[in-house]
Amino acid sequence: MSDDAGREAVEREVREWWRTEIIEMEPGVIRLRGYPVEDLIGRVGYAEMVWLLTRGELPRRAQARLLEAAMVAGVDHGPQAPGIAIARMAMTCGVGLNNAMASGLNVLGDVHGGAGEQALELYLEAVRVTTEGASAEAAAGQVVERFEARGGRYLPGFGHRYHPIDPRVAPLLALVDEAARAGEVEGRVRAVASAIEAEIERRKGHRIPMNIDGVSAVVYGELGFDAALARGLFCLSRSVGILAHAWEQRCQGGRNKGPTPKRFRWRYDGPPRRAVP
Repeated sequence: MSDDAGREAVEREVREWWRTEIIEMEPGVIRLRGYPVEDLIGRVGYAEMVWLLTRGELPRRAQARLLEAAMVAGVDHGPQAPGIAIARMAMTCGVGLNNAMASGLNVLGDVHGGAGEQALELYLEAVRVTTEGASAEAAAGQVVERFEARGGRYLPGFGHRYHPIDPRVAPLLALVDEAARAGEVEGRVRAVASAIEAEIERRKGHRIPMNIDGVSAVVYGELGFDAALARGLFCLSRSVGILAHAWEQRCQGGRNKGPTPKRFRWRYDGPPRRAVP
């Protein structure tokens, strides 16, 4: 093999080590999914960019509106939310904004932040059952029964430890219904989600209403997002609140703030004072 052929082979191997359909870039050129960045700037909103980069095409205006609404709804839930609290505490330790944001985002897992993904998985499972001829109500019954048979205790997307009625649910569902009437979404995910809510009430004997995770999952499902992406979209949404709280804490000052004022102590359950043998 000649030196030129060898160099070409190495260059080809390097180029193909990472493969992407997302961005094309060379000196003076940035194209995102084929669109020159200079054409997108000032003409495309943030939610549209999220859609473009994750889905490959620009959304219709109604789709972008729904996505943006769901992302706006989840931006913040106060300093008692673990991700926000951790970011604020991190700022009092002398780290930068990026460190504080990463600290907060890193706790958005299965329990805190993952319910939207889990709810969408249930919704899509119910939608699959309806494609086999079952009604939304029958599909909801099957899905809830399977969830409980797997040992599930808390159905993701329903009930809230703070809000008897989550104020974010009704306006988002109204937007979904509006989009369904306009033919922008099918409404199938919305239907099974409502059926699951009714099935929970039937089984429990009292209503356990949908929460922000459940309604966001409705939106993301109606828009065709994969369930795993629902968690990423929530992280993008909540990162706005994490940033705002971290910045506010930096402006307020404070050093090494723990979760409670220093005059309050945790409960100690270990042995009483004892002598070293």
